[in-house]
Amino acid sequence: MTWWSTDDDEDDEPEFDESDVRVRPSRRGSRPRTKQRPEHADAVTGMVIGVDRGRYSVLVDENGPDERTITAARASELRRKSVVTGDHVDLVGDTSGEPGTLSRIVRVGERTTLLRRSADDTDEVERVIVANADQMLIVVAAANPEPRIRLLDRYLVAAFDAGIRPLLVITKTDLADPAEFLRNFAGLDLTVFLSGEDQMPLDEIARVLVGHRTVFVGHSGVGKSTLVNALVPSAKRATGHVNVVTGRGRHTSSSTVWLRFDAADLPGAEPGTGWVIDTPGVRSFGLGHVDRANILRAFTDLDRLAERCPRGCTHLPDAPDCAMAEAVAAGELGETGPARLESLQRLLTTFAGGAAV
Repeated sequence: MTWWSTDDDEDDEPEFDESDVRVRPSRRGSRPRTKQRPEHADAVTGMVIGVDRGRYSVLVDENGPDERTITAARASELRRKSVVTGDHVDLVGDTSGEPGTLSRIVRVGERTTLLRRSADDTDEVERVIVANADQMLIVVAAANPEPRIRLLDRYLVAAFDAGIRPLLVITKTDLADPAEFLRNFAGLDLTVFLSGEDQMPLDEIARVLVGHRTVFVGHSGVGKSTLVNALVPSAKRATGHVNVVTGRGRHTSSSTVWLRFDAADLPGAEPGTGWVIDTPGVRSFGLGHVDRANILRAFTDLDRLAERCPRGCTHLPDAPDCAMAEAVAAGELGETGPARLESLQRLLTTFAGGAAV
């Protein structure tokens, strides 16, 4: 026996009792962290048709009996993944679409195409314009503002890189004849529409919009929003004017918006629907993200000839022993060969930074 023990001590009694001790929970939650994410088997799928300050407008059950637009936020696990208009996404939570409800985007589907640009040719930061579009309608004015060959070249490069079919609309043909400008693109397989103040080829444009997702791009002030409003009367996109001093247009579209196109809204047009994707006007179009191989692949006949070129051939006008140039000079591509080669070389030169925007 020792001085701290007593006769009534019980051997089975614990030495310390901490049953009433309070343990402060972790600030990150009491549940252990895990890399396993919920499967969200009950998620519904929709398409993002608008983005506004962190809130996404998502169309669910397109053209179906339960079509509705849902407002959603991006889930925390997607904080490092971009969500842009055109994306196919999976939603959980309140997907009723009722006013005041908010669902969560938990997955982003695979993208078939991705149209991007950078601030300039040296900027490695990409700015995604739209996902899953299959056509690009480039809007250029014949005058006021003056058409810029190099800017149109850059649009074409971006379209070819994204795997999107380019189309061209020349507006304000009542102010100037665009024939000289269009001669620069004679070698391209490019559908061109001419539009004036009193005669818009809406029926012709409508035929190429049906069944497609077409992104409209153009310099500020060329009449892009006016054309969108004519094709989609319910759009009510803001229109601006060109500054008579600087010759520049004023930005009227501030975000990319998907608009449902219905040819039935146009008198005389053949029935059909599609999507018109209106984008903000731009004055520059950087190509820092482009793969030059995609440009060449857009010219299938020239791409075939390029297989004979020496390794590392740039295919530019000053490239030594370029088999492509030699074959065109020999007449292998007929009368259109020189024009197509010139168009390709100009696009490659534009991408290489050889010409200013």
